[in-house]
Amino acid sequence: MIKKPKRAPAAQKAEAKSATALDRYFGLTQQGTDVRTEFIVGVTTFLTMVYIVFVNPIILGKTGMDQGAVFVATCIAAAGSTFVMALYANYPLALAPGMGINAFFAFTVVLTYNYTWQQALAAVFCSGVLFFLISVFPIR
Repeated sequence: MIKKPKRAPAAQKAEAKSATALDRYFGLTQQGTDVRTEFIVGVTTFLTMVYIVFVNPIILGKTGMDQGAVFVATCIAAAGSTFVMALYANYPLALAPGMGINAFFAFTVVLTYNYTWQQALAAVFCSGVLFFLISVFPIR
């Protein structure tokens, strides 16, 4: 039988205090989970999604966009949207740009229909504003 080493009382109190703060904010105990489980789930989700950080710049780079800028924008979009879901919505979802729409943007709109990537981004912006307005106002 292997016994676990005892931790110093100060370390136990600090760990309990931080776990309590996380538990209070996210309601982990109420959801039947704990910090360790959520950490493992978070790492697994990150490793599942991180490919897009590397693939997205390659796809959008074919349109003439700067791959370094696309890399940074992809990281910021994924991190920002995931933090909003976690901290504001308190919903356990990770978000990142979708590969399907990126491929459509690059290979169909820009390379097949011969629009510039700037024109295509303007269309994406306009559709985003339209969807936002439809969501905010009782149009539907």
